[in-house]
Amino acid sequence: MTKAPHGLSRNAANYGDREFAFYLRRSFAASMGYSRAMLEKPVVGIADTASDYNNCHRNVPEMIEAVKRGVLAAGALPLAFPTVSLCEPSLTPTSMHYRNLMALDTEAMLSAQPMDAAVLIGGCDKTVPAQLMAAASADVPSVMLVTGPMLAQRFEGERLAACTDCRRYWARYRAGDVSAERIGEIEGKLATSAGTCGVMGTASTMACIAAALGFMPLMAASAPAVHSDRLRMAEEAGTLAVRLITHPVKPSQLITEKSVENALRVLLALGGSTNALIHLTAIAGRAGVKIDLKRLDALSEETPVLVDLKPTGEGYMEDFHAAGGMVALLRELKDLLHLDCIDLYGQTLGEQIEAGTPFVDRTYIRARNQPVSPVGGLVSLFGSLAPEGAILKRSAATPALFETEARCIVFDGLADLAARIDDDALDVTPQDILILKNAGPLTPAGMPEAGYLPIPKKLARAGVKDMVRMSDCRMSGTAFGTIVLHITPEAAAGGPLALVETGDRVRLSVRERRLDLLVEEAELARRRAAWTPPAAPKRGWDKLVHEQVLQATEGVDLAFLRPEGV
Repeated sequence: MTKAPHGLSRNAANYGDREFAFYLRRSFAASMGYSRAMLEKPVVGIADTASDYNNCHRNVPEMIEAVKRGVLAAGALPLAFPTVSLCEPSLTPTSMHYRNLMALDTEAMLSAQPMDAAVLIGGCDKTVPAQLMAAASADVPSVMLVTGPMLAQRFEGERLAACTDCRRYWARYRAGDVSAERIGEIEGKLATSAGTCGVMGTASTMACIAAALGFMPLMAASAPAVHSDRLRMAEEAGTLAVRLITHPVKPSQLITEKSVENALRVLLALGGSTNALIHLTAIAGRAGVKIDLKRLDALSEETPVLVDLKPTGEGYMEDFHAAGGMVALLRELKDLLHLDCIDLYGQTLGEQIEAGTPFVDRTYIRARNQPVSPVGGLVSLFGSLAPEGAILKRSAATPALFETEARCIVFDGLADLAARIDDDALDVTPQDILILKNAGPLTPAGMPEAGYLPIPKKLARAGVKDMVRMSDCRMSGTAFGTIVLHITPEAAAGGPLALVETGDRVRLSVRERRLDLLVEEAELARRRAAWTPPAAPKRGWDKLVHEQVLQATEGVDLAFLRPEGV
């Protein structure tokens, strides 16, 4: 029986002479100092997302070295390779615009290069979903290794970490409660260690979801970036990748309808990021699994918020880890989970929970009978303004605003928002609804985290902390407020949001799960006849995105990258 090709004997370059291709490959690899014995070993590829532009990934080089230790000790050859690296503050128009580019790059390298298994190192919030999307499409056995959250900094009697505290202080600065000197001082205290945002933002939510799907050990989701545990987990990731060569568990075995539902339960119980819903939808879609917003809403009614972290609570990710992390959280949710789902070790979720340490700190991970909230953090909304759905993070919102019918103030894109939001002449009251349109995935804005519309400065100065805000874009997982997001179809696609004008009345009902534009159909028909779609980009990645990008309810993936029929 012919032995299946492995390591550098996989994926020959196409010269029309397969043996010559491998001869040439070994010759060039030897120039890097490898012995023939090393070149004959199975290969673990390591996706290197280090970048001088990416603060979340500044610990990647030492993690790669730890992964290599694990790979070598287990008898394989580790080969690191660079991919696109995404960092939210470092990209224009937004890192979301390039998530699918990173997924495409990573998928191509996983598929084209000779490797038997892979370790994917990521952290910053669009990076982890891009890598999981790539793994799902390439279906190469892959271990997810996150960079881990930063530590909170103690400063003058309080703890600070990006980015909920960034937004809290910025709101106080806009309101005139914090001076320019003070905001400058705080700027240097918000992110003081390696790692991703230290709260339950998108990066941490995605790490927990990756663990729930089985792509890494449960406690690896929350270990801080600067802890020695993080390096030991990196070494374990290398060892696990080698095990996958002889005991393969492919992404297609991990991403199933049951595991995706488990991940949705985790998202809800964490009070996690709204962005994670888009990313999980994209990851699941690559594996042919659809997420139904109405099913999400049903799960939300059954799944309590149990984790008390910012932005919806008080703690930080280091507290969640020390409190028992994912093991403790999943133990509380056991009766709601599909416990037969497997991880990369082939263990069931039930076995993983049982094997974990039984400790839990109730300060940060609540018991089911004493939840942070008896219902999940997210709700789905449908109605004449959002025929295909919208999302509200009720765990970060103001309950008194859940039933609101009011006049709306409309901003026609980011430039209009920037130009008028702080104008003292703006006709706005705390009871109005702020609406931003033309900021969805089809627009040059690239669906930014602009849904957290600032409170108009004149209202902020008067003490207004929250008001209803709506848009077809996203908000940071570290943000808070009564904010309706991902209105679908978006304005640029000709959805009803495109027709909304200042002065129209809009009704939000969380109780009824409704979002309605209260304008006569005849008037809407007149506006629809006058509407024209925005101009398409002329070249490059922007043009490809405009031609292929899907709506929020389909994960904002590119249509041609999804399996047929999904």
